[in-house]
Amino acid sequence: MADPRSRPREFEWPTLALIVACHALWVVSTVWLAALWLPAGMAGLTLAVTLHSSLQHEVLHGHPFRSRALNEALVFLPVGLFYPYGRFRDLHLAHHRDETLTDPYDDPESNFLDPRVWAALPGWRRRLLRANNTLLGRMALGPALGIVKILMDDGQAILAGNRAIARDWALHLAGLVLVGLWIAWSGVPVWAYLVSAYLGMSVLKIRTYLEHRAHEDAPGRTVVVEDRGLLAFLFLNNNLHIVHHTKPGVPWYRLPAVYAAGREEFLRRNEGYLYPSYGAIFRRHLLRAKDPVPHPLRPGN
Repeated sequence: MADPRSRPREFEWPTLALIVACHALWVVSTVWLAALWLPAGMAGLTLAVTLHSSLQHEVLHGHPFRSRALNEALVFLPVGLFYPYGRFRDLHLAHHRDETLTDPYDDPESNFLDPRVWAALPGWRRRLLRANNTLLGRMALGPALGIVKILMDDGQAILAGNRAIARDWALHLAGLVLVGLWIAWSGVPVWAYLVSAYLGMSVLKIRTYLEHRAHEDAPGRTVVVEDRGLLAFLFLNNNLHIVHHTKPGVPWYRLPAVYAAGREEFLRRNEGYLYPSYGAIFRRHLLRAKDPVPHPLRPGN
């Protein structure tokens, strides 16, 4: 039997088509919808920012082409403004070490803190982080907290001489110049674009809110949300998150079929960490935190 790795890789036209469509939505929202009615333009921009970030996630996992340079060129423009693609790529790939998922030090996407660090925080920061652990708080506060954190962490790293991070930010700033020129030409108010970009990040926080839980076994840390609506599309089926972590090379449009074919095994693997929909998540956790801030499985708790 032939080695599956020797077979020609499929042409991932759905991903390429969606990248084109996402940029088309961005153009239409800034040029036409915003001129017609600004709230409609802002809504379109929010959707474009959300989808663009999901496509950047697809690209960093090696889609749609074999060439990393070509893939990254397709999503180079920082339409979401706030995060350099190179930093998103490197931090997210570090997050994919499943054995360290949720660890406050080794998982760069963890929202947990070391209990000893938590105990030393002033009261106002504890209240802020507790609020951030509700879904509403994560959507309202999470983007700002993330922006402040990456600016502080990367600023320190650049001052310490980290050239790779400095290069990522330089490329990001170059892209921001192009986006800024487009915004100025299109006539969209800068405040409206900033609000739309922030709202796009807020929508993304719905996906990441409970993707991972504290659990002794690494596979049991990753969720499945059996949602097939608009949010699942905007997240490119990463609501089936255990499938993505188990098979990160599978393109977004094949994840539902892979999950359907192996549903029992995936749910056995993640020990039943399952939600039926994003509606269920809103009902349960909009105002009620799912997790504590201090990591419940680390010493000190």
